[in-house]
Amino acid sequence: MRLPLAFLLLPVLFSEAGARPLSRRAVLESRDRLPAGWSKRDDLNKRGVVPVRINLRQNNLERSDQLLMDVSDPDSPRYGQHYTAQEVADIFAPSKETVNAVKDWLRDAGVAPHRVKYNHGQGSLTLNMAVADLEELLHAEYNAYEHDTGALHLACESYSVPASVKHHVDFILPTLHFDVPLSKRDGDANDKVLKASKVGWPDKSATRPKQGTTVENIFSDLTNCSQQITPDCLRALYKIDYSPVTKDQNSYGIVEYTPQAYVPSDLDLFAKNFSRSTIGVRPKLVSFDGGLLQSNQTGSDFNGESNLDLQYAINLVDPIPLTLYQVGDLVESASFNNFLDGVDASYCGGDNSTEDGIYPDASNATGSYKGPESCGTAKPTYVISTSYGMNEADATPAYERRQCEEYKKLGMQGVTVLYSSGDSGVAGSGGNCTNPTTALSANGTRFTPGFPATCPWVTSVGATQINPNSTVFDPESACEQVIYSGGGFSDVFAMPKYQKTAVAKYFKDYKPPYTAQQYNNSQATRGFPDISANGANYVVAINGNFSLAFGTSASSPVVGSIFTLINDARFAAGLGPIGFVNPMLYKHPEALNDITMGGNQGCGTPGFTAVPGWDPVTGLGTPNFEKLLALFLSH
Repeated sequence: MRLPLAFLLLPVLFSEAGARPLSRRAVLESRDRLPAGWSKRDDLNKRGVVPVRINLRQNNLERSDQLLMDVSDPDSPRYGQHYTAQEVADIFAPSKETVNAVKDWLRDAGVAPHRVKYNHGQGSLTLNMAVADLEELLHAEYNAYEHDTGALHLACESYSVPASVKHHVDFILPTLHFDVPLSKRDGDANDKVLKASKVGWPDKSATRPKQGTTVENIFSDLTNCSQQITPDCLRALYKIDYSPVTKDQNSYGIVEYTPQAYVPSDLDLFAKNFSRSTIGVRPKLVSFDGGLLQSNQTGSDFNGESNLDLQYAINLVDPIPLTLYQVGDLVESASFNNFLDGVDASYCGGDNSTEDGIYPDASNATGSYKGPESCGTAKPTYVISTSYGMNEADATPAYERRQCEEYKKLGMQGVTVLYSSGDSGVAGSGGNCTNPTTALSANGTRFTPGFPATCPWVTSVGATQINPNSTVFDPESACEQVIYSGGGFSDVFAMPKYQKTAVAKYFKDYKPPYTAQQYNNSQATRGFPDISANGANYVVAINGNFSLAFGTSASSPVVGSIFTLINDARFAAGLGPIGFVNPMLYKHPEALNDITMGGNQGCGTPGFTAVPGWDPVTGLGTPNFEKLLALFLSH
């Protein structure tokens, strides 16, 4: 059933005072094309009411890069001296001047002050407003949009604020932002609507077994790792020979979004074959906003990702406890922001219905979560791996920069955040690329970087493979089986200082044969991925059978496991967590296995090519646990 275009009616919103005319305006954001799959509809009820969030300019942002580098750069005297969550929240809270300036603008526009709520931690002002009144406030024209999947969305193409207010505001929701839908959603006429899905699903090839690859016989010989990757293959590839000793002090988190859920019996089937000591071991479930281990929908599309992540993470880090962050109920599509709310109370407040899951869920559908919004439900683990993403082109730069700042704040607190780089090479989700005159499509020619993998404050993880007929003792290449390692250059984020030397050398010695028509070749933007790990032929137990899985969805949790083991050794030595690892890795690439074969084709091109040193296919290379352990213990 298609979700009807109606709004939840709320009390009268505007004061009776007329809006005061404002002469000088400044465009805050604009969009020249729709994301792929979206089309405009004509049945928007402009009397309907929507929640509005005004994200205020945060304080001390000009210092934020240096604050993170102070505790992450191995050459800094403050290396490893991370901040507390409260210290971070206080550093970046908007100034009084900013809060008052935006409140004054709203008051002058006729908005009664008691209707405006200030959220200190997230630095935002929230209120409810009729669409017609929002159009007048922002000098914008709103429309309803529908995705090919049936998901609905409210958006405008441009909006402005008074010139005197512009430098106090990051961006406003709902406005230009679209997220990638996961699936068609059912609902009834009383639901809040125009809810595009909130977070991009991993590329289907990442977790769906390749046709005909059900595993009848599992090889235990390391000479067969080019056909089947098992935990022992990974230990041999990356020289992982370590037994954890400080399990109660350590923590590792895997993020999954409902309806993706693991199957307990599959964990045990995997354990019986590869690590009998972990039979019965389960991750600690931390539910955000009604996240649950659903069992009604099964198969690789619903169990493959979570099974893959947990089977390998448990095997590689046991007995270090594993935390499963299960985000979102069966009705709402939760977002990266909903996850960030759950691990950081200071980030809570002001989620928007067109971008994020809103809880309690207003839907009456079965499985809707009626509890309060998850806000600081659990302290973040020391390492967090996420195998989900979206296209940079699906949201605006302002939206993505704001969220990226939150990953920076986690790094300041000593948290290592990993994201898969994508499985479609230089193309975006689903293999789509940008058409110079229209939206993303399979026929586009411009490369499509992914988010949050392009955020400079996460560690972006690409994929490699053991070449056919090779062994774990031979050099790997970029993954070119079923999937291609996501990589390239951001269209949004400037190149971070820690990456400049490596990327400058890449352009000097191996400049790609493409122009600005195909990618951002300014040599001034963030390159990704940072590192890689094997992403082909993983043996995974799914619904009682073994299959082979592919993707950076496998690479990221493996790298997360390695960093978790390094944290264990640091804790045993009386040291703190490794936190944001990129500055260390770029200063010491000798601790990684350089990958110099393969490419990441897409958008009708061969893509980029893996070369000596950093490249936009495999980053700096794959982990060498022995060298990384010695490196991090020396600081």
